[in-house]
Order: sequence, then structure tokens, then C-alpha cells
Amino acid sequence: MSKVLQNKKSTPSQAKTKTSTANPTLDTIKMVEQALSKMSEYTSKNRLWRALPRQVQYPTFKAILDYLEESNKIMYDKDGTIIWIFADNPKLKKLMRTSKSLL
Repeated sequence: MSKVLQNKKSTPSQAKTKTSTANPTLDTIKMVEQALSKMSEYTSKNRLWRALPRQVQYPTFKAILDYLEESNKIMYDKDGTIIWIFADNPKLKKLMRTSKSLL
């Protein structure tokens, strides 16, 4: 009878898992970057989210987009279009390696 009457209190670790934030893995970030760089722009977050090769939880996806915006890899247009702006062109990389410094 005493087992039935015991109150179950949530431990701090259980409470933490309920309110934890999304922590994307490096593989997931790379997957989103590749999808964006391949297409160069998406008209909405939802369209990009659905175009990913594997499913990602939406809070994790939003965290990745926030990171990419902070690191100046993407930007948003007035109408919400996501644009890939990171300079990862192979010709540009070669030019940077072979160019001479002015200083």
C-alpha cells in the first residue's frame, strides 16, 4: 500500500531534460549547410526544412539557422528568403592562395 501512496518527485536531471535547448550535432549542421550552398536560396524556412535529406526537429533546425546567420553564412531577405552568402567558391579559394600580399 505504501508504494501506491508515495509521491513521485521529479529529480533535477528529469526537469532539465524537459526544458533543455536544442543542441545540433556537427553532422546536422553540415547537412543544412550543404543543402543551402547547393541551392543557394530557399523562399522559406519550411521549404528548406522539408528539403533536407533526413528529418531534423524544428527547434534544432532553428538553432542551426541562428548559428549560420551569426557566422555570416546566410542572410534573410525582406520577404524571408534564406540566402547562402558564404564565400566557398573553389576558384575564389585558389585565387586567395595564389595572390600576392600588398603589404
